[in-house]
Amino acid sequence: MNRQSPPPAAADLAPVLLREDDAGIATLTLNRPAARNALSDALIDALSAELDRIAADSAVRAVILAGAGPVFCAGHDLKELTARRADADRGRAYFDDVMARCSAMMQRIVGLPQPVIAAVEKTATAAGCQLVASCDLAVAGAEARFCTPGVHIGLFCSTPMVALSRNLSAKHAMEMLLLGEMIPAEDAARMGLVNRAVAAGEASAEARRMAAIIASKSPLTLKIGKRAFYEQREMPLSDAYRHASRVMTENMLARDAEEGIGALLDKRTPQWRGE
Repeated sequence: MNRQSPPPAAADLAPVLLREDDAGIATLTLNRPAARNALSDALIDALSAELDRIAADSAVRAVILAGAGPVFCAGHDLKELTARRADADRGRAYFDDVMARCSAMMQRIVGLPQPVIAAVEKTATAAGCQLVASCDLAVAGAEARFCTPGVHIGLFCSTPMVALSRNLSAKHAMEMLLLGEMIPAEDAARMGLVNRAVAAGEASAEARRMAAIIASKSPLTLKIGKRAFYEQREMPLSDAYRHASRVMTENMLARDAEEGIGALLDKRTPQWRGE
């Protein structure tokens, strides 16, 4: 007698990533609530693919990144990682691959032409904290907590460290990495991990408000400015000024800058063309 496999659970059938578009704002929601929105292979790949689609979508002016359920993101899927220890190389090739793909996904957020805002209502840990730090802006609800707890399990949060160290002061970043303690929303705002802490349940609304303001601006100007910000940050001071000066010149020659300055002088609302 043939035995049939049990039908997949509803959670297994649901997409790991949801996208909703409205008024030039794309909201991406991590959708593995039963797994604490851990960054599985499937979720990393889905996020990477959706970010690539958004990058090529001129209708999208801003992006909000959120998490379904009681956790924003718990970092890497430790069950998936642990299962690969049974490989002949104890998982080395897989670990190399998943870390490279996850790092590339984080860099897609930084390289995206559109600004990305993290809306965090609950907990963001390890690579989930890295995800927040990789976004251009972040809003935290009063119940949000942030942590890089790898030190507790013998796995230093080295890749989250890259994003953290580019957002926080060295002392604050090392405090999170070495102690592995939960950081409440207010402290995360004070330390620079998030832009602002709001009332519980209001993170998405505040992120939406910020995204709407961004979406009203010239998309070309946002693209130029975001790219230049991250480029100059890695340069010595004099090189950064030379680079920013070249960017300003090219920006001045853009039609949107001509329109924006003209609208200011004429006391009218600018009509952006994205060029």
